[in-house]
Amino acid sequence: MTPEADVQASFAAVLVDEWVRAGTTDAVVSPGSRSTPMLMALASDGRIRLHVVLDERSAGFVALGFGAATGRPAPVVTTSGTAAVELHPAVVEADLAGVPLLVVTADRPPELHHVGAPQTVEQAGCFGSAPRLSLDPGVPTAATAGGWRPLAGRALAVATDGPLGPGPVHLNLAFREPLVGRVEAALGPPREGARAWSEAIRPVPDEVDAPVLRALVMRRAEAGVIVAGAGAGDPQLVLDVASALGWPVLADPRSGVRVPHQRVVAAADALVRGGPVAAWEPTAVLRLGRPWASKVLAQWLARPRTDLVDVLVDPTGRWSDPDRRVTHVISGDPVGVCRALLARAGDGGHVASRWAARWGRAEEVAQRAIDEVLGGPELSEPGIARRVLAAVPDGSVVVASSSMPIRDLEWFGQPRTGVTVHSNRGANGIDGVISTTIGVALSGVPTVGLLGDLAFLYDAGALLWAAGRSIDCTLVVIDNCGGGIFSFLPQASALEPERFEAYWGTPHGLDLLSVARSYGVEAEKVGDLDALVAAVARPGPGLRVVVARTDRKANVEIHDRLNAAVVDALISHST
Repeated sequence: MTPEADVQASFAAVLVDEWVRAGTTDAVVSPGSRSTPMLMALASDGRIRLHVVLDERSAGFVALGFGAATGRPAPVVTTSGTAAVELHPAVVEADLAGVPLLVVTADRPPELHHVGAPQTVEQAGCFGSAPRLSLDPGVPTAATAGGWRPLAGRALAVATDGPLGPGPVHLNLAFREPLVGRVEAALGPPREGARAWSEAIRPVPDEVDAPVLRALVMRRAEAGVIVAGAGAGDPQLVLDVASALGWPVLADPRSGVRVPHQRVVAAADALVRGGPVAAWEPTAVLRLGRPWASKVLAQWLARPRTDLVDVLVDPTGRWSDPDRRVTHVISGDPVGVCRALLARAGDGGHVASRWAARWGRAEEVAQRAIDEVLGGPELSEPGIARRVLAAVPDGSVVVASSSMPIRDLEWFGQPRTGVTVHSNRGANGIDGVISTTIGVALSGVPTVGLLGDLAFLYDAGALLWAAGRSIDCTLVVIDNCGGGIFSFLPQASALEPERFEAYWGTPHGLDLLSVARSYGVEAEKVGDLDALVAAVARPGPGLRVVVARTDRKANVEIHDRLNAAVVDALISHST
């Protein structure tokens, strides 16, 4: 009879081997005792890069960033107890954002539950409904060895591309002491060759609902718009559909579609805030990917119109329609829907459209107005976002924090090619931004994080283990000494300054350079946009922090100036 410790060691080794066969290259681990079988299996395998992160909350977001950058989950492994539940924020974000994440929590065996044993909490199902799949197979035994590889394969396949698309999967693995054993090769044999045990293949529908497509195509060259967000699919296909239908594409920076093109509109938020464009009324809307962060654009799209055809392409079938204005929901892949639209629209050639031309002229006017306001070297939050996006080298990824950074990129970032923009806009939280950025950088791409001071301080512990890593990662921290986004809310003017500052402004009064350097991270402060661009464009591996000081009151004022300048320019252009 094989000793139980050897069975557990073999079980862990089989899981790791199966994940490698299925394409896993990296794993994130947090130190702990109960997870010893998994940690030893990962460390002994030699085919997986291990990233040790002391803080489990940070580890979850590091794995999330890696999954977002590569489309492949990096298993994140923790010990038992509160270590496991520290992963919950990352699990929630992975669920809502559709990011592959494989969560592996070690647990105490059944006999240690409900008896007051230390580091024992109810981990089975601890993430609620967020995981795509939760499995709790119990303490491994030799009798169950035949199911080990199917367990590993199923977990990875569902996390990567299950029925609801990529998302989190939870494996809760119970282990008994002793936790150190020897691997028995006879347990859990693989399939012949290097094949993975299983894979998930999402069905591709042969045809999309014809009446819905017909309704869209019938409005070709009329007043339709395509709204493209993260997950919009193949950018070229989206542009081909826009050309075939004669519609503009309101493209957010995460969509991949915000490139220089006559159909692309980047300044949609400013355009619909006032002036002539705000009064324009589309007769058709095609929503691809996740919505913009812009509340103004959402309100413009949500105005009631009885004849509007409003189509949401939602591959997860979640019916993401908070404004309740969508008339049709297509539960399918945006790529398939775009191909079906092109087939129905004809050869996909360019369709002349006065409507699209009007949008194109408005976009040109808006971009010139924005350039005039932000033309100087002075630091401003919109200027920082615009210049950083323009300055990063081709092949880079920009990770923008939720709150003002992603909004400033969305509202003021110019079209360009060669850059990918990511943001944790599933749950829209600011936790784990540094960790997510580091996780993206671990995929091997030059990465720039754009975040505010509170997001930086909230996740500063992520710097502890990252300073010595071989990553190309620059964190641009906008320091306005508090929560800048709250200065745009009604309470900023409705409450006395002392109360607003205490509960919303939340000034920290800290020297962020000293915070970064205390973790051994290179840090510098820049005084203007030219110095910021030079810092961002500086080549070389390593983790760097660049601090840019701004003022919250001045930030509100320059946003007002920018929006007013666009409206004034549109009015002048139309007269």
